[in-house]
Formats: sequence, structure tokens, C-alpha cells
Amino acid sequence: MSAHSGQKYGMDRTETLTHALRQAGIRITKQRAALLAVLAASDDHPDAVELQRRAEAQLPGISLSTVYRTLTALEEQGVIHRHQFEGTSARFEHANADHHDHMIDVDSGEVVEFCSERIERLQAELAAELGYDIVNHHMVLYVRKQRLS
Repeated sequence: MSAHSGQKYGMDRTETLTHALRQAGIRITKQRAALLAVLAASDDHPDAVELQRRAEAQLPGISLSTVYRTLTALEEQGVIHRHQFEGTSARFEHANADHHDHMIDVDSGEVVEFCSERIERLQAELAAELGYDIVNHHMVLYVRKQRLS
């Protein structure tokens, strides 16, 4: 967990994101404040265009370049993670979430988070059998809903 994650400071998500931007030396404009509020409320891995669309609904005049600059600064501060899933634009999520993996529905683009202790144990066992300790990992499964016959 990053020192800027907010948990250390007892902040909510919006405060955490605002604090991180200030730490990066970025001024909090009305547009950025609207974007931060939208990002703080997001639990669905939006991309930059979707974040801009949501923020524009609250406060018109937010440019896509402002969204990208803000997201880059937040990622550099360690409060959000950028995911580049195969065949999609970069998506973002909060960095203070517990470890989880992702399934991407190849038909809808939906991102589904999951955590399996059984998979975590198996990965550690496989690494150990090959003489390694896992330092970090991220699993992404590309899936399609089962068709009922």
C-alpha cells in the first residue's frame, strides 16, 4: 500500500486523490475536482474517455488532455492503477483495494474482479516447485459467458 493511499491519513477517496495531486504539485481546478469526484465514485475500471464523459455530465469543459494528465499524476503518486487489458484502452482503479485478479468478458468488455485463495496457493506452490518466491503478480482471464444449450 502506498504512503499516499489515504488509509494512513484517514481520508476518503476524494481527499486521497486530491492530496496525491497536491503532492505532485498539480493545482486543483474546478474541472480536476469534478474529475476526482467521479474517479472516487468509480468502482468499475473506467477508461479515460468514460471518466471524461462522467465528469462532463457534472461540469462541462473538461478536456481529455486534462483527464490524461491527471490520471498520469495519480498513477505516479501510487493512488490509482492503470490496467492495459488486451484489446482495450487503459482502464483505471483505486490502488488501495485488496489483492484481486480480473476476468475480462471478451464480448461485453466488462471487467470482473475476483479473488481465489485456491489459485493463490497453487501459484505459490508452482513457483516454489521451480525454486522461486512470488514477488508480485496479476492474473487476467479473458472469458465469454457460457451459452445454455
